[in-house]
Parts: sequence; structure tokens; C-alpha cells
Amino acid sequence: MSGPAVDGGLEIRGGIGGIAFQFEELMGGAEKLDDLASELAAVEAEVSRIQSGLRLSQAQAFGTEAEISLGEAQRSVQAVRAELQAISSQVRASKHDYEMAEAATNCFADMGIPSLKDFEHVRMDVAGMFPDLRGTDLVFRNVARARHHILGLAETLVPPLKPRPVAVERQETVPIEFDGSLASLLERVRIIDERGRGYIEVLETDNGGQKAYVVVLPGTQTGGELGGANPFDEAGIVDGVGNGSAELNAAVLQALEDAGAERGAPVVAVGYSQGGIHAMNLAADELFLNEYDLKYVLTAGSPVGGIVPTSDVEALHLEHRQDWVPGTDGTPNPDTRNRVTVTLIDQVGTPEGAGFGLGPGHQITHYQEAARRVAASDDPSLMASTAVLGGVLGAGGTATATRFALSRSKRPESPTPPRPSEIGRAR
Repeated sequence: MSGPAVDGGLEIRGGIGGIAFQFEELMGGAEKLDDLASELAAVEAEVSRIQSGLRLSQAQAFGTEAEISLGEAQRSVQAVRAELQAISSQVRASKHDYEMAEAATNCFADMGIPSLKDFEHVRMDVAGMFPDLRGTDLVFRNVARARHHILGLAETLVPPLKPRPVAVERQETVPIEFDGSLASLLERVRIIDERGRGYIEVLETDNGGQKAYVVVLPGTQTGGELGGANPFDEAGIVDGVGNGSAELNAAVLQALEDAGAERGAPVVAVGYSQGGIHAMNLAADELFLNEYDLKYVLTAGSPVGGIVPTSDVEALHLEHRQDWVPGTDGTPNPDTRNRVTVTLIDQVGTPEGAGFGLGPGHQITHYQEAARRVAASDDPSLMASTAVLGGVLGAGGTATATRFALSRSKRPESPTPPRPSEIGRAR
């Protein structure tokens, strides 16, 4: 339990192989050891009682041999009890030391003081333009504390950033081949992004007669009017980070209903970059969870560390060491049983002919490759995570893809100030 597991070029945190879950298991074992020690203490007390009875009821000559045997038994039980208590104490002390070390590390990080190991990350890593994932996380750690105040001020100063209702219009429905893998989920993200600005997709799959649905959400789509009709523009980040994606979540609910998803149906949500924020917000939205059984969330290159899903939602987060975007929330993804974070640590460059964009680490093609490597890994956390996804979507086959065009409502027009002549007449 010295740190994240490493499988080839993948660094893995969380899940059943994560430190936090291992300590949970060890603490459960420590509690059982304490229970056994209590039972042995009761046995010791009973042996002592029997010894006292022998001394009172029998002559010394007849009681000596029995007393000796009972004394040896009592000492053996006592030794086992003491050993169990010592092991339990060591486990608890180890957990305490780990928590103290984590608290100290987070305290220094919150003050903007990186550890010695972090110094290698706080540098301009991507073509001299951005710090890498860990460096960005450290830079934004203090900003995250004031996030809601900052976003509230931004909405006041820049009215187009204020979230507004999102309308949903059903477009085409087409049959597709879909194998249900992590890589195929990200391929659907790439395809829906190419469909045009403001589109999402709902897949209907059949897993042994059980219908399941996949919600596909694209990343930030730039180039249009800020705060215009496209809910996935830069203003969409504000809705996701500062508003819990309330407006987009409502649109997703309507899209699922329009696609034929019955209430309580199992759902998988996948999102890239900004889309991952919205996907994770579904896992923390009581209104959505009251309507559908969200089973699994896959994010790629998304800052989602501060979003807390319900404990029965499994989440897999793909990040890249050279991708600064997932670090912009200043909150590392927690190490929990139901959340696994995979960080690609291989050095990558921008593909020939491709634009630099937000850096080579943020390219969706790298995350698709990561998804394939995750599926091939024998790491226990990854195997458990992909098993959950497989249990929902099955082995794949033909699925139905329904595309929806989402559009943000128009901003209310500001009232035109009265002209001086009109003011005079009002008097």
C-alpha cells in the first residue's frame, strides 16, 4: 500500500485494489479480531473460575494435576488473545498514520506548497504552454475553495454565463454495431461531436432481454457565441461546475424518456472533458436518480474530483499526465471503492496534421487507447470496474442510437432605458 498501482503505462487509484478500500477491509478484519479476543477473554475468565472451584471442592492431592492443565490452557488462551489484540492495534495504528500523512499532504497542498515529488510536475510540461495534470491540480487547489463565489461573480459580470433552460429536439434514430466496451463508448462521444454542435446521443441496448441505455455527452465545443444556443459551449462549464448541470440534467431526462427508456431502467453515462462533468453530475442528482438507475459513469479528461456520486454508482475516470484539464477543479479524484482513476503516464505528442488544441494529452484518441489498455489489464480494480459495465451492457451487438439537438433558451432582453423626453412626460 505504498501508492497507486502501476500497470504498464497506467497509474491506477481507487477501486477494490485502492488503499482506502484495503484499509476498509483491514479495519473490518481488525474488528473481527477484537471480537475473537473478547471471546477468548471470556474463556480465560471461565478457566479461572473453574480453577477456583477445584481449589475449594477437592483435596490438594487430587486437584494439582487438573489445576496445572487448566493453568497451561489459560496461558495459551491468553497468549493467543494478546497476539490478536496486538495485530488489531497495529492495523489501527497503520490506518491512523496513513490518515495523518494524507492530512498533512493535503494541508500543504491547500496552502500551495507542493511536496518534493510534486516539484517534477509543477512545470511547463506541454510544449512549454501548460503545467501537467498534477501541477494544474496544485495551482487550482486554492481557487477551488472560492469556486462558487468566483462563478457567481462571473455570471454577474458576464450575463451570458448564467445557466438557462435547455430545449430538446429529437433528430434521427439509426441502428449501430456496439460492443459495449470502454473504447466503443468513447467512440460514440467522438461520433456525436462530429454530428454538430449541441448534440447528444442515447443508445438503447439489449442485454439478455434487459434494455439498458447509454447517455453520450460531448466535450466543450468552441467557436460559437458565448452563452448562445449551444449548451456545450464555454458557458456550459459554468452550468456544470457551478450549477450541478441542473439545466442539462433536465434535458437528459427528457431525451431518455423520448428514446423510450422506462422509469427505473439501467443507465450508463459517458462524457469527455466538459461532458464528463455533466455525466458525473447525473450521479449526484437526486431528481435523475429517482427516475433512472444510473449504474456506471465513464469520464475522460474531465475535472470531476469534487463531485460526489451516490455509493451505488461505479465510476471510471481516465486522465493523462500531460492533460491539465482534469486538474482545473483543484481536487484530485478520491480513492474510494466505487471510483477508479486511471492516469496515463506515457509521453505523447500532437499527431501530425492535428491542431494543438488544449494539448496532446487532452486528445480523445489517447483516451480511446487508454480504454483499450484498461480492458486488457488484470489489475483487480480495473477488472472489477469493467465487470460492472459488462453486467449492464452485456457482450454488445446491434443497438439503437437516437440523436437529440439541445439548445439553450434565449437570454431575456434587458429593458430599454427610457429616453429623457419620456422621463419628463412621466413627471
